[in-house]
Amino acid sequence: MEYAAIRHFADRRYCYALEKGRFLIRLETKKGDAVRVVLHTQDKYLPLKFMDSRREYAMKLAHSDRYRDYYEAVVDIDVVCLRYFFEIEDRAGTVAYYGGHDFYDRCITDLDRMYDCPQNLREEELFELPQWAKNKVVYQIFPSRFATDQDVPAETWYQAPIDHKADLKGSLRGVISRLEYLKELGVDVVYMTPVFRSKSSHKYDIDDYYAIDPSFGTKEDLRELVEKAHALRMYVMLDGVFNHTSLDFFAFRDIQEREEQSAYLDWYYIQSFPLEMAQGKRPSYKTFSYFGGMPKLNLRNQETADYFINVAAYWIRECDIDGWRLDVADEISHEFWRRFRREIKAVKQDALIVGEIWHYAGGFLEGGQWDSVMNYPFYNAVRELAAEESLSAGGFLERLDFLRGNLHRALDGYLWNLIDSHDTPRFLHSAGNRVEKQKLAAALQLLLPGMPMIYYGDEAAMEGGGDPDCRRGMLWDQDRRNEEMFAYYQALLRIRHGYPALTEGELLRQCADDERGLIRVERQLGDVRMTVLFHTKRGCVELPEWAGRPELVRGERFTGRLGDYETAVFAE
Repeated sequence: MEYAAIRHFADRRYCYALEKGRFLIRLETKKGDAVRVVLHTQDKYLPLKFMDSRREYAMKLAHSDRYRDYYEAVVDIDVVCLRYFFEIEDRAGTVAYYGGHDFYDRCITDLDRMYDCPQNLREEELFELPQWAKNKVVYQIFPSRFATDQDVPAETWYQAPIDHKADLKGSLRGVISRLEYLKELGVDVVYMTPVFRSKSSHKYDIDDYYAIDPSFGTKEDLRELVEKAHALRMYVMLDGVFNHTSLDFFAFRDIQEREEQSAYLDWYYIQSFPLEMAQGKRPSYKTFSYFGGMPKLNLRNQETADYFINVAAYWIRECDIDGWRLDVADEISHEFWRRFRREIKAVKQDALIVGEIWHYAGGFLEGGQWDSVMNYPFYNAVRELAAEESLSAGGFLERLDFLRGNLHRALDGYLWNLIDSHDTPRFLHSAGNRVEKQKLAAALQLLLPGMPMIYYGDEAAMEGGGDPDCRRGMLWDQDRRNEEMFAYYQALLRIRHGYPALTEGELLRQCADDERGLIRVERQLGDVRMTVLFHTKRGCVELPEWAGRPELVRGERFTGRLGDYETAVFAE
């Protein structure tokens, strides 16, 4: 038994309340090391001579990544404080008892050698998430390139490749005109990249956070967009750029003019004067990346934090938006996000808060900061599996299980699972324009739990390289769109919405066959059992054990084989 690989802390990651009186306790071991894990619990304050409160729970192997197994047990308790330890048996029959970060060769009886779980404290830390958002489908819109209410020549709208300066005259009224299209597709949440006053096409360098960019429209247009989306039972989220501003934001403009005499020096991280902001030189102040046009805000400063939290609250109050996606959110302090959450939830309790982070985000996802993240680990796994074919089917599941084994269970239905975005090449481009590979990626995205985020145009097989070419004008002309791809996305979304067992059901089985390139996922909700098969390789794979199974959800008879990168869905 590899003792060094066994890991547990009595904190919000390994021991937390699922609801009042119901707790999840998790233990990590080396992959394949243990054959049996038992959780032993006991009331801390109730002497055994009065009542034997000792209980044993067989822990379930819930997740396995490349290196670790994650064992879990759900226990119902009504105590002041719970004490507990683990009994672990390996393949050689060796049994060890693990409590208080030490190992013993005999069953632990000393309470002080056990782990400690104060029930009230953990219940006060409950991870409360907006119920409306769970497993909803998000659609990302780049407003300047999605739709317009003006006459724009086709040669302008459909220019490719495209650069940052191209003006396609996209607008909020253009988005309003396409809400029915999004509803027909199966979208639940409309997320727009920044809409505030800025001189750029992307608007991530904002001049005025209290003004809609005139090229997009007005505050009244945004309010109407939200009202009409809500009438269609869709939600609207905006992009919060609170890490940095433009050079023309009032506070930084004052610093440029008044230098050391500016009242806003503490709003930024100024290192020296005169300010160095020439292209190709390192700025004399902190920035987003090293781009001098985006000076970084100091949100540890009370006035700065007040200002931007008020901005976020203002647009909720004024236009009833449903939440914020937070740009470069991992480069802002935990202290700020804790305050942000408290104050935004006080304005709208079920507002959804989603951070942008390109790696594992566990430190932000323990209940006191964000509700979710853009799931770039999922993006990387899908790209490597489907586009590059550098990751095996089993390796893909291991990537997903690393997240499940390390994040709160409630987040299963909230991670924003994407296959591309405004910051990445289009998936179709990465896949060498192989439509069948994008269909596999879409199936992985839309038929698994989480909040799948569709980047505008993917449903029409839109092409585009890296930023800015991934931000082309949306394909609206029928002769430019791939209508077969649209029908495929629509069918996947119809299945997703029609069979809640795919996302809400208990996971019965998850396995991979690397030789044949197969992933098999089985879930059950009530009397409905769903099985999804993803074929992740080129060629045809025979599945004789599936002969005679029920029809595919899309209405075709399953022949017992899957072709290139195909997906099959079964409902029983």
